[in-house]
Amino acid sequence: MTFPYDQARLQALFSEVDSRIDDLGKVATAASHVQRRSRGLSEQDLAAIERFAKSPGAPKELKDLQRRVDAGEMSWADVAAGRAMNDPGVQQALAVGVPDLQRAYRAIEEGQDIDDIIESGNPAPQPPPRPRRDDDEEDDGPSHFRKDAW
Repeated sequence: MTFPYDQARLQALFSEVDSRIDDLGKVATAASHVQRRSRGLSEQDLAAIERFAKSPGAPKELKDLQRRVDAGEMSWADVAAGRAMNDPGVQQALAVGVPDLQRAYRAIEEGQDIDDIIESGNPAPQPPPRPRRDDDEEDDGPSHFRKDAW
């Protein structure tokens, strides 16, 4: 039985693997020097969060979290960095904003202007769909498709 590769072919394959490993090392070194675009929330961002948490319009859960921050149990930097994510109070405070984020996402999907959504703070409520009657002449297919429809 003969081996399908001769010594020269094997050496060429080993050389190719070695070359690719060297290239991988160069890419890894270059990637380790790349600076992230965002360093997280700035001190101004954290101060804005704290101002909102202390404002009359803040949800109760966020005000409760602010009291804990004031008491020194944690900082807004801890919350922003994810170091306090396992805390039930933090989870409750963050969960309060989820419905607003979902509404904003739906508004974006519906084609509303992003600047208008941000400016309003809450996307405009959509009118309820009109009831469908059996004698409607529209076809039964959807009128638009989202990316995940396929």
